[in-house]
Amino acid sequence: MGKKLRQTNVSGLTRFLQAFDEPNLSQTPNAASIAGPSTVRPKRESESDFVDSETRPAAGKRKTGFLGPGNEAYDATGLVPFYTDASQVPAHLQKYFAQRTRYFSRYDEGCLLDEEGWYSVTPEAIATQIAERCRCDVILDAFCGVGGNAIAFARTCQHVIALDTSPTRLALARHNAALHGLAEQIEFVLTDFRTFAASRMVSHPTSESAGAGGSSSTGRGRKIDVVFLSPPWGGPEYLAGPTYSLARTQPEPAAELFRFARLMTPNVAFYAPRNTVLEDIAGLLPPPTPLGGVGDEGGTASGEPEQVEVEEEWMGTKLKALTCYFGGLAQGQEHLF
Repeated sequence: MGKKLRQTNVSGLTRFLQAFDEPNLSQTPNAASIAGPSTVRPKRESESDFVDSETRPAAGKRKTGFLGPGNEAYDATGLVPFYTDASQVPAHLQKYFAQRTRYFSRYDEGCLLDEEGWYSVTPEAIATQIAERCRCDVILDAFCGVGGNAIAFARTCQHVIALDTSPTRLALARHNAALHGLAEQIEFVLTDFRTFAASRMVSHPTSESAGAGGSSSTGRGRKIDVVFLSPPWGGPEYLAGPTYSLARTQPEPAAELFRFARLMTPNVAFYAPRNTVLEDIAGLLPPPTPLGGVGDEGGTASGEPEQVEVEEEWMGTKLKALTCYFGGLAQGQEHLF
């Protein structure tokens, strides 16, 4: 866990520095839960050259993979390469492979990552820190990737809903969760975040549905207490400039993703590049109104402006990312949860 180093105010943000020495079918339009390996295996000939055909098990020869007997429904062994030595790794992934046990401490037991997973997965220590902050009954991991955050959330939350638009990454996330013994606590859904959010909500929450002191339960399915947003930053090139604009997040700008998250709950954690423009983060909050409330109108029930807490995620001496906490997740605003 971390140690708070200092606290400063930047453009209305409270900034905290943190140092670090078979799942159910989700009823959403155009969405499908992962029910078994046969439903998620993509056409391998359409995959990038990251998929090495020599790593695939010969048909009929492998009965069980890394997960062992009884876990065949979750096992994605052979779907992507499993590297055991740096000599096997493509040159552009070498620096990520060197940090493999930072991403998954149990990597050597058979954790699997696709190419995007290697450069986008949240390091395990940081995922654990975020999960501690996001303790709740139900959390939505809107861009789960290969499952680093979803696995951490499964240890601190009663139920995790994990979304991704890639059947390959969703299968890898479920495989990794099963390796950690947590697959049954995570509902993996093949859909995009906008579709999922729109299927649950018919309008923005009001102070009555998602305001101070509670989360929205409008819409179908489980009441979501926290939304975790870790959208694609645009690949490793996000560090090409001195600063990063949240307008560059994919599949759409962060402001739009945040708007959809707040349709479901005021409690949002946003994982952003370490060089993000802080004014962009502050700009995600709507302007306060005299009536207070959290949702379309910024502010709290007492009429005070809502704050966002920005936590710097360090590993050793290297700053890795920022986690921005909104609503009841921000320190001093627990009453909004």
